[in-house]
Amino acid sequence: MEEHAEKIARSLNILGLINIQFAIKDGTVYVIEANPRASRTTPFIAKAYQIPYLNIATKIMLGEAKLKDFTFEKNLKGFAIKEPVFSFNKFPGVNKELGPEMKSTGEAIRFIKDLRDPYFRQLYKERSMHLSK
Repeated sequence: MEEHAEKIARSLNILGLINIQFAIKDGTVYVIEANPRASRTTPFIAKAYQIPYLNIATKIMLGEAKLKDFTFEKNLKGFAIKEPVFSFNKFPGVNKELGPEMKSTGEAIRFIKDLRDPYFRQLYKERSMHLSK
């Protein structure tokens, strides 16, 4: 995924952040969209890895630094889970059916040691989540 993302960013001459949504089917990687902007995932990844990606990207976009000026050491032991927060109870009468459009009003982050974590197992069961390999 990192290789694909780098090729896309370089071909689009992106300086700073890029939001890319991928889909994988039968071993083939598809790009759903690529946008030269930060997404709501960026603060999550920054917190999970303890790397100030937004500050770094801003310095690069302003021409104050280049990517090679930074070193990145991902400091994550275990897993960081992003759980969407839905506020349907605050909006009576709204369609609660989920589809590809964004309906969450935020995310919560939870750090777990392994995928046997009781909270994660319950979330996995309730939300019918699928794990990628």
